[in-house]
Amino acid sequence: MSSKPGRREQNKRRTRVRIVETARRLFAERGFDAVTVVEVARTAGVSEGTVFNYFPAKEDLFYDGMQAFETLLVQAIRERPTGESLPGAFRRFVLESTTRLAAEEVTEMVADAARVIAESRALQTRERAIVARYTETLAALIAEETGAGERDLEPWAVASALMGVQQGLVDYIRAAAVGGRRGPTLAEAAEAQAEQAFALLETGLRGYAIRAR
Repeated sequence: MSSKPGRREQNKRRTRVRIVETARRLFAERGFDAVTVVEVARTAGVSEGTVFNYFPAKEDLFYDGMQAFETLLVQAIRERPTGESLPGAFRRFVLESTTRLAAEEVTEMVADAARVIAESRALQTRERAIVARYTETLAALIAEETGAGERDLEPWAVASALMGVQQGLVDYIRAAAVGGRRGPTLAEAAEAQAEQAFALLETGLRGYAIRAR
């Protein structure tokens, strides 16, 4: 039996992609706050109701790709090979994502997105909420695997540390892209930054930055 999506499903996917691409172009040209959902719908050739059928809030138009991160992360952790630690799976997942930066069109998109986010408090607020949800999901997964109690701090500590590296890396990449770094140079720098941060987590913070005087 074929798993190929039917024509209706294909049309829905094409519509979704068209809406997202239209929204991102308008946001890059004029800023997130200056663009309305009505404008996105009209430019994409769909109704306002159709946009909201796919995206409950305007911010979801911008963060459509980021929403998939949670699903992929959980999948990478649950399906990690025998013998690999949970932090190891998280590290591998993050490092694999940095390879995409070698394509200059990707870093150009990152730079455009960073500028849009910097100018919109609404997007900054939504991103913090998304990251908080990722951290909560990761902490719950850690607690499930380790058998930790509902109020145990350890799963939250581990999840917060891992997500802190991820978000710090995102900020680093955005700043570098806005500053003009592109392609393999940015990809290599991002990988090095991530490796250094994850190595620090793996070895622990004891003895880190001891005051000399």
